[in-house]
Amino acid sequence: MAKLEKTLGGDFSSLLSKIETGIINGSASASLEDSSDFQSGEARCSVRVFERYSSAGGNRVSLSVTLFQNGEGPIHLSAITAGGSQAMFFKINTLGEEAFLDKLRELL
Repeated sequence: MAKLEKTLGGDFSSLLSKIETGIINGSASASLEDSSDFQSGEARCSVRVFERYSSAGGNRVSLSVTLFQNGEGPIHLSAITAGGSQAMFFKINTLGEEAFLDKLRELL
């Protein structure tokens, strides 16, 4: 598992769109598996779960991205990857997870 957390400025909707488009177009096997959006008062939260094939690990890897903003405040991003390990009892070969997260880092 790999994790990235950042506090960002800018427009929430534009950032969300940039992430969705960039992740999906960044890999031939990437897909948006599901999404969820919440709003309460001026607070807004969006969750996106992506998946792609990792040739480095020979398996599929997921990337969950959460954006949160309260009013006009900063946008908080949390991104977590999973599924890149090939071992049964401990994690080895997590290169696919890091590579998926690196794609998001490039977009930001």
